[in-house]
Amino acid sequence: MAKKRDGGGLTRTQQAAKFLGVSVLAGAVLAGIALPAAGALGLAAKGSVEGFDDIPANLKTPPLSQRTRILDDKGGEIAKVYSRDRTVVGLKDMSPYIQKAIVAIEDARFYDHGAVDLKGILRAVNKNAQSGGVSQGASTLTQQYVKNVFVEEAGDDPDKVAQATQQTIGRKVKELKYAIQVEEELGKRKILQNYLNITFFGQQSYGIEAAAQRYFSKHAKDLSLEESALLAGIVQSPSRYDPVNDPKEATRRRNTVLQRMADLKNITQAQADEAAKKPIRLAVSRPKNGCITATAGAGFFCDYVRETFLNDKTFGKTRKVRSQRWNQGGMTIRTTLDPQAQKSIQTSISDHVYEDDPVASAASIVEPGTGKILGMGQSRPYGFGDNQTQINLSVDQSMGGGAGYQPGSTFKPVVAAAALEQGTSPYQEYSAPYRMAYPSPVQTCDGEWQGRESTQNENKEEVGPYAMKEATAKSVNTYFVQLISDMGVCPAVKMAQNMGIERADGKKLQEVPSMTLGVQEMSPLTMAAGYASFANGGRYCTPVAIASITDPQGRAMNVPKSRCHEAMSERTAKTINTLLKGVVEDGTGKEAGLKGRDSAGKTGTSDSRYAAWFVGYTPNAAGAVWVGDPQHKRKMFDISIGGSYHDKVYGADTPGPIWRDAMSGALSDKPAPSLPTVPIDDPGKDKKADDDEKGHGKPKPGKRGHGGNKPGGGWHLPHFPDILGGGNGGW
Repeated sequence: MAKKRDGGGLTRTQQAAKFLGVSVLAGAVLAGIALPAAGALGLAAKGSVEGFDDIPANLKTPPLSQRTRILDDKGGEIAKVYSRDRTVVGLKDMSPYIQKAIVAIEDARFYDHGAVDLKGILRAVNKNAQSGGVSQGASTLTQQYVKNVFVEEAGDDPDKVAQATQQTIGRKVKELKYAIQVEEELGKRKILQNYLNITFFGQQSYGIEAAAQRYFSKHAKDLSLEESALLAGIVQSPSRYDPVNDPKEATRRRNTVLQRMADLKNITQAQADEAAKKPIRLAVSRPKNGCITATAGAGFFCDYVRETFLNDKTFGKTRKVRSQRWNQGGMTIRTTLDPQAQKSIQTSISDHVYEDDPVASAASIVEPGTGKILGMGQSRPYGFGDNQTQINLSVDQSMGGGAGYQPGSTFKPVVAAAALEQGTSPYQEYSAPYRMAYPSPVQTCDGEWQGRESTQNENKEEVGPYAMKEATAKSVNTYFVQLISDMGVCPAVKMAQNMGIERADGKKLQEVPSMTLGVQEMSPLTMAAGYASFANGGRYCTPVAIASITDPQGRAMNVPKSRCHEAMSERTAKTINTLLKGVVEDGTGKEAGLKGRDSAGKTGTSDSRYAAWFVGYTPNAAGAVWVGDPQHKRKMFDISIGGSYHDKVYGADTPGPIWRDAMSGALSDKPAPSLPTVPIDDPGKDKKADDDEKGHGKPKPGKRGHGGNKPGGGWHLPHFPDILGGGNGGW
């Protein structure tokens, strides 16, 4: 039915609202604000008509901020995160006692008046005039709800909160107009429900459900009479009537509420007297908020989920929008984290590296073919105390990590894959002397690199000639220097990019031949996801942490999906599998081998031993383990790690066993398929067939990358001088 309008276009309801708002404004303002003289009444009324008209017609109610639950892939809770501890519930999930108690003590005439209580205003004005101040207010429950909406909209901005609560005529005018609107649109029951969900009950709890959990460890629907009276009494002054810190004052306030309920015939006097005799019995649940509360060392993964949400445009066009959505909360986020893999990672790291060791360790496991992050852990716990950190040592700087760590020889398979894609045969031999200078110039994508650096192998006995399989198993530095110099740097850069292997600090890979020894800093998650390409037939899939999200209403939200593409041919991937199986079977990674399960991988140790690695994979999981000093200050010579002494730390003797134990536990009771390989053990037997199939063998002079004549110039690593001055490089 259409609403009747006057000649000016106002509905009768709007006319009444305007008349009511203007006529009671002066009295309401005086009832809630201390004004010194009756003359102010006229001033308030005089300026109120235009101000009332100028206020927007509709109150914009922001969604209430709530808890967000972060779950693992089996539905187990990892952590709760929230800007405000709140769970929104309906009246049916609130005890009838709390509904009656809050009305009795905050607005006894709630069901009898409209948005403004005229009798209450007159009573308050008279009382305040006698006292010369504001000894009694006249705000209705509806007005209080509107004020709480303003506070909720202000969020955690202290200036906006101050504006939302300031005692000014302007705010009272706005509050009055919106209260009239709310009364008309929502009705009493909905207003009461909204009020009990939005109001602050102290002790970090917003809304009656959170308050019931906080003080009594029960649901709001199960609150008793005396418990309801206690919580209703807190609202007027949460700090003064806090039962945790001042039980005597809280008891007096509770009994006041009980008596008020009896006076209003909500309960009998006998019920009030009986409840008032009972001592306060709290069952306090301390709020557990944030990733710091995560179980099984998953705090850093929890942080990664948050960073994914804040950084991905799937959840909003701007970071501000995404941040507001995250703080609003109320979501249920199901992640990819496998609790078995996570427990195995954390147990293995804890067994091998202590949190107070001079160096740290971090590890990540991903699933080939899906990009799902199955586990992520580190030796330094999540926290703010000694030997604790908030830096996620497994991920890139943009996702809450550090600047990364030199991966050493774990980068060599990337160069090998690039060479194979360029037509290099796995039987390609190089002289691989113990020590050599970098050949110069070397082709880059845009020109040439020129320099006078040198490198050497780990042992003087390591002298070629070597073919690719033996050079990979023994991690011969000079072989891979000759390989990248012959091939050119550009194919290696492009292969790394195809495999998602980028610098942890977000900078571009520098096109220098020393990259073959892993001198540019990477993160464990990056290396694990890159190596998963070998296990996945040459296809790279971006790592993902979020499987699904539902919003506060239980509706499914869009989530970012893993993006997969071909990083290399399937034959190249099979060839790398063969090379890296040799590492764990007969090479530097024997201590990382898995019993009864096909695996492949590569050890790595950075120059001066600031970092040691093992990165490896099976057909169904790829993992990377790093051990070192995040600050790049402590060299791993003459050092005790996890209670074991090392004169030198190698990728095989510390990261290798961590990887072995972590993967063994993560894959326990899982299928054990075989890695697809190609036979390259006998050069005499297979070399010709391999060359015939590819149509090419040894790299030709023209296969050195591409680009113009722009010189690359000399390149230096300021933090790692040993590489430049004839150091050992990575192995």
